Order: sequence, then structure tokens, then C-alpha cells
Amino acid sequence: MMRLLLQILRNNSSLKSELNGGTKASALPKLFSRQLHAPTQPPSFGIAFDIDGVLLRGETSIGGSPQALRRLYYHSANSCSIRGGVPESERAKELSKQLGVDILPLQVIQGHTPFRELVKRYEDDLIVAVGKGAPGRVMTEYGFKNVLSIDDYASCFPNIDPLAQYKKWTKMQPTDREMALRTDPCSQRVQAVFIVSDPVDWSRDIQVLCDILRTGGLPGREIAHQPPLFFANDDIAYQALFPAERLGMGAFRIALESIFNRIHTNNMEYTSYGKPNPFVFKNAENVLLQVLQSAYNNIQSSGEMQPFKRLYMIGDNPSVDINGAKQAGHPWFSILTRTGVFKGIGNHADYPADLVVNSVEEAVDYILRKEHTS
Repeated sequence: MMRLLLQILRNNSSLKSELNGGTKASALPKLFSRQLHAPTQPPSFGIAFDIDGVLLRGETSIGGSPQALRRLYYHSANSCSIRGGVPESERAKELSKQLGVDILPLQVIQGHTPFRELVKRYEDDLIVAVGKGAPGRVMTEYGFKNVLSIDDYASCFPNIDPLAQYKKWTKMQPTDREMALRTDPCSQRVQAVFIVSDPVDWSRDIQVLCDILRTGGLPGREIAHQPPLFFANDDIAYQALFPAERLGMGAFRIALESIFNRIHTNNMEYTSYGKPNPFVFKNAENVLLQVLQSAYNNIQSSGEMQPFKRLYMIGDNPSVDINGAKQAGHPWFSILTRTGVFKGIGNHADYPADLVVNSVEEAVDYILRKEHTS
């Protein structure tokens, strides 16, 4: 599951007082509000946290993450988070509660946020959104005008899921069904499919997606050219509450692709926006620059100018977090924790990090001390 929290900080002498005692949590909202709008010295470094396995395990904080984030918020101008499945406003409230710091909707980006860039291309076309949470609502809020969740879409095709009668746990909201019926998807060609978050009903979703992709967007019709398929991330596994890693969107993609390629003449075509794609890290830099410019009116970013001396990636998965930071290159510095997917004693053999620590709190302590003495 690609979930990432980004933080940009100010590198100045106030770090010293924090290292000698910190600040009270009750003072954070006032300090945060003041720094967000104050035209002070801009941050010189930023931090990207993978959420699952670094800050959270399921819905529970780990590795001293609340304390670590409170230390950063004392010096922070702003921050962003990347998760998925619900609108940014809802995710901001959820993260604020789980991590004990104030996170505003303005500061939140998610794994599927790059889908916004495709609104002009598919604004009025019928698209299908797949995943847990509210994928249809997410895409609608981005500006897509003719979007259905895969739940809504499948419900309009009788018998499309041969196992539906055995799934007593499924339930559709009446308002969703009404919306689906108004769009009459049986007569419209699906122009694109977006995997917004981790799919829930793999058997049905693979069946329906194969129908859509093989027929050019008209299930039950003749074989035609595959419509575009987009994945918000390609993480094969992530660390949740269960001791062993759980399968993620990347595993679903492999399952779908394997079946599609066996039953169709051409291989499945798709685009994935997740780590370790360097695009994710470049996009994170661009978002931070945008937030910087909104918070610090004196920042002028153009051409080759790079206001960050360093950007730290703190992750638990060597193959995506560390590998992605390495591919992104300067100014990224990778830190690997032992609280999630990686639990080794030394460094990872195939994707070694610049630094290995036991927890996110230890990583933040290292960063604050390094930036204070640099």
C-alpha cells in the first residue's frame, strides 16, 4: 500500500532548544499556524515517511511516531501525506487523529493524486474506479464527471459475477445504485479503468476487469482494443497488523495480468504510478515546492533552482522505498527502519539504505542532529 507522509522543516538554531527538551503538544497548533504563514527562512530539508510499517501498523502508531512527528511539527512550515481510497479532507482528519498532529487538507496528497492530471483527457468519458473506501467519490471530486465504482458498475450487469449469490457480505448503498442506473453503463463504452486503492473482492474484480479490458469497454460484446488501465501504486506487500506482510495492489496487478494474458491474445497494458518509480519522488518534490511557495511568499523557484539541500526517505520496504530513493538520486537520502517489512540485522543486500535504524523516532533524532550540525 503506497502511503507516504511528507514533511518540510526549517533548518535553524531553534533545533538546539528542541534537542534539549522539546515542546508541549498543547502548544503545537498555535506554533504550526504561526509558522505556516510567517515569511521566515525557508526549509532546507524535507522528510518523506512511508506510513505502513514506519508510522502505523494498521491503525496503531508504532516506533514512537507521534513523538517523532511532534518534534518535527515544532519546526515545520507544512507537510503532506500520501495514502489512498478516500478524499483528502477525510484522510487529513484520520491522520491527525492517528498521529496526534494537526494535518490540514491542504497538506494532504495521496497515492492516486496523480490521476488528477488525467481529468482533461477523460473528464466526460465513462470510467470505472476500483478499490476499498470510496473510489468513485474520490475520482468525482477530482473532476471526472462520469465515474462509477466497480461495485456500481458490476451491479448493472446481471450474472456478471457467477459467485455473487454466495457473497452474503456484499451490500450496495441505494444512492449508489440509483447513480449507476442513471448512467446506463450497458450501452456506454468504458474509456479507462483506475485502480484507486486496494481491491476488496478480487474474484469479482478480476472477472469484471477482464470483461472490460478484453471487449474494449463493453462487457459481453466482441473482442476489441483494451482501454487504458491505471494503478495508483505497485506495492506487492505491506506491513499491517498481522505479523507477516499482507498482499497489496501490486499483487492484485500480478494476478489480473497473469489471468488476462492467458485468456487474451495480447498482453495487458497498464500504467503504474507507485514506488519505486522515480516519478513518485519527483512528484513529492514538486508538491513540497508548491506548498513552500504558498507558505513562504519570498520563495522563487524556477529553472534548476533547488531549495532543498536534502530530502530524506524513511521506509520499511527496501525494494520500493529504498530502491525508489536510490533511483531518484540527489537530493534523496534513504533511511531503512526495522519496524515493518524489513527486520534484518544489518543492511539489505540488494537495496542497501544510506542508514539503517530501529524505529522512526531514531531516524528523526538522527536527522535533527545532522541538520543542526551541518
